[in-house]
Formats: sequence, structure tokens, C-alpha cells
Amino acid sequence: MTEALPMPLEGVTVLDLTQIYNGSYATFLMAMAGADVIKVEPPGGEFLRRRDARSGAAVPFAMLNANKRSISLNLKSDQGRDLFMQLVAEADVVAENYAPGVMDRLGVGSDVLQAANPRLIVASGSGYGQSGRYRDFPAMDLTVQAMSGVMSVTGFAENPPVKSGAALCDFFGGVHLYGAIMTALYRRERTGEGTVIDVAMLDAVYASLASSIGMTYGERNDIPSRTGNRHGGLSLCPYNVYPAADGFVAIICNNDKHWQALLGAMDRADLETCEHLSTTRGRVAHMEEVDSLVSRWTATMTRAAVFDHLIAHRVPCAPVRELPEVMADEHLHERGMLFEIDHPDLGPITVCRSPLQFEGHAQAAYRPSPAYGADNAAIYRDLLGLDDDERAALAESGVI
Repeated sequence: MTEALPMPLEGVTVLDLTQIYNGSYATFLMAMAGADVIKVEPPGGEFLRRRDARSGAAVPFAMLNANKRSISLNLKSDQGRDLFMQLVAEADVVAENYAPGVMDRLGVGSDVLQAANPRLIVASGSGYGQSGRYRDFPAMDLTVQAMSGVMSVTGFAENPPVKSGAALCDFFGGVHLYGAIMTALYRRERTGEGTVIDVAMLDAVYASLASSIGMTYGERNDIPSRTGNRHGGLSLCPYNVYPAADGFVAIICNNDKHWQALLGAMDRADLETCEHLSTTRGRVAHMEEVDSLVSRWTATMTRAAVFDHLIAHRVPCAPVRELPEVMADEHLHERGMLFEIDHPDLGPITVCRSPLQFEGHAQAAYRPSPAYGADNAAIYRDLLGLDDDERAALAESGVI
């Protein structure tokens, strides 16, 4: 029997001061790759933990904090800071996404941390970065969507801008923060030196606007910034969401070959030689005609029928699915990305693993998100050597 390989980040210790989505997703990816992620929570617990569970708002905490350990610690107290600095001496990474300046005000800024542990990687995620004129602006996913231009290109031209349904700025920031930490760990293996990381959500989301940014350099001045479900630059057609008998289907023809395949699927061989629709440029110039043609065909069938028929003809498409359908998706469950657990606090829920899979490495054994301070005894005893009486005294004084 082949011996299981160690997890990629086994032996890496992370002190996790993150909250809500941005930083917590970065440390979740590390935990699922085998790092020992110790969530350091303030009195009362991380903010996301305290949301109303009756509305389902507590589920994101469970999703993003699996495979982590939790300790409580009051960093606003002298003893709390002393304990944290003792933990820093044992750590490889400190990750946080407080507002810029908070760590310094707590007395645990990057200069203090690296002086105590020169090999330490201090990773900061924020809305606008640790420098620059926007540094101190309050930043949440919604505000960064507005500031970054994401909202300006989302929605329909005749309507006001709308936010993305997904918290994409938070998670783009989290993914980039994870990538930066991995890059810093690789650099440390070569040099032995720690570093300080600054990842801004505003910076992280910019490249995703590539199609819309390209429009600003084009010769046409008649393209609206918001194009609904059509292509961001209005340079592809068909590219839209079309009605089905029981919902909607997304269809895209990225080239003339796809268009010919779509005509075959629709049994419209009569249009294969139609000169004004034979090229992408021609179809874009006659977008309303093309969309009407496709819509009349898709509306006669269910989403599943349209999807099966087009996939058989190799036309890129997908049914527009509701979240319960996605959560029950057999493909995602077969790959082990999604699965169901009986959470100790929330009951039966569908949870996700990391999307990062490594050949030869099994996915980490899944541990549900911990109760607040659940690992106080183990961590303060095993890492810092505090006995029962010492921990009781710290609890009595409100430090833990």
C-alpha cells in the first residue's frame, strides 16, 4: 500500500487574526492544505460568528473556518499582547485583515512582529492597501465593487448599476492574499527571511475587468458600460442568457465554428450561407436579429433539453441554475468539492473543500469550524506551557 504523502503545508503554523470573508478565505485555503491555522479571536468571538444563525448568516463562518483551531485572546490587554508575542515566536505566518493601522494601535504591528521573529511572514489584506490616499477609507465588498468599477459594468444599460451577487472583491482579495503568502513561504525557503505582505481588494479585482477596460480603448463610442448578459465589449454574438420553457440558458459562440455548430443544433442549415451572419463581426452588427433567432428556439424546450442538445453539438452553454441545484450538484460531490456534514452547531449543511487539489495528496480530513475558544487549553498549554491555574487566572482577568 502506497504511503500517503504529507499535506503540502504540513508543519506551517499560522496565527489567524482574520475576519469575515477576505482574510478568512486565505487562511481556510492554508488550513485545507495542511497548515496548523490558529484562529485568534477577540472577546465574544470573530464578528462573522456572531451573525444571526436563524437567517443562515452563520453558515459562512462554518464554511470558511473549517480545519482551524480557535483560541480567545484580548489583544487590547498587556497580558494578551504578551501571550500573542509568545505565540508569534512559534509561528510562520500572521494573517490579518483589520483596517490599516489597527495592528499598530494594538502594539503588534509588522515591525514589532518581525523584530520578535525575523522569519515571520506578516500578511495583511485590506480594501485599498496599507499605503496610498485611499488607505483609511472604510472598505467592504460593496464599497470596493463601487470604487473598482465592477458595479459600473454590472447590470443593464437602461438601469442603475448593481452589485455582483457574489462577494467577488472579498474573495479575489482572499485568493491573492493566499498566493502572496505562498510566494513568501517559497522565498523564505531560499533566503531564510520573512517578509511583509500588502494585498488590496481594489488591486486584486482590477484585472478581472479586462473586457470592459478594453472597450475604453476601442474606436466605437456607442457601447454602453453595462451590457446586461451580453459580452462586455459587445464583440461576440451570440453571447447572452436565453429563455427556456422552465428558466434560462447561457449560450456563447466564441468563433464562427461555434456558430455553425449552433445552426446545426437548431436545424437551421438554411442560415449557414447567410452572408450577414457568417462572421462574428456581422453577427455583432445584427445582434438583435441573432438573439431573437436563438431565443425563439430555446423557448420551445426545457433547460435540460437545450443543454443536452447543444452539448451534443459542442456548443458552449449551461443552464442558469439556482443555488440549491448547485449545492446538490453530482459532479461537485463526486469530486469531493462539496459534501454534507452534521455541524455541531448548525445541523446538516453542505460545505466545501479547497478547490486546490494536488496529485498524490488526499484531501485533508475535514474538521467542522471550532467553537469559540475551543482550543484554549491545548494551545496555551502545549505551545506556551501554561498550566490550569495560569489559564484560569487569565480567564478570570478577561485576557482569554
